[in-house]
Amino acid sequence: MPHPVDERRTIGFLIADVARMMRSAFDRRVRRIGLTRSQWQVLSVLHWRPGLSQSELAEMLEVERATAGRMIDRLEQKGWVTRRRDPGDRRTWRLHLTAEAEAIQAEMGQIAAEMIDDAMAGLRPGERAALTGMLERVKVQLTHMAPRGAAPSQAKTQAEAADARPRAAMNPVPAA
Repeated sequence: MPHPVDERRTIGFLIADVARMMRSAFDRRVRRIGLTRSQWQVLSVLHWRPGLSQSELAEMLEVERATAGRMIDRLEQKGWVTRRRDPGDRRTWRLHLTAEAEAIQAEMGQIAAEMIDDAMAGLRPGERAALTGMLERVKVQLTHMAPRGAAPSQAKTQAEAADARPRAAMNPVPAA
């Protein structure tokens, strides 16, 4: 008779739960700056990829263009984001962080580093490095996997698209 699986111990559940808990801990720590999760995600993406269009930002955040537009409007009102005309396409606006937002981004980076150190406090340095290395290998493997039944060329296209996304877009909280 097979042993019942404790779903809380499966790798997928653990990774998702740890990621959720890290986002929540980061949210609590940046709340004093006056940031929401969507705002810190936008700031992180634009920090690493200045000059994105609203459409590109929406795609990277996996939200609708209108949703991205509302987020940008709020950040622009706070004086954290500016829109600049694209010199090659007058219909497109390019998004950039202001100096104030760059300072906030630097503070977010410090908060994230401290939070990760706190979260990893129970691991020895070698274990922390090993965990990071193993997760990076799993990520590479997932990036190159094709959906079951997909053509091999489709897997390469998906891997290239995943590699093109900045790390900040996938997880604004820096890796351990």
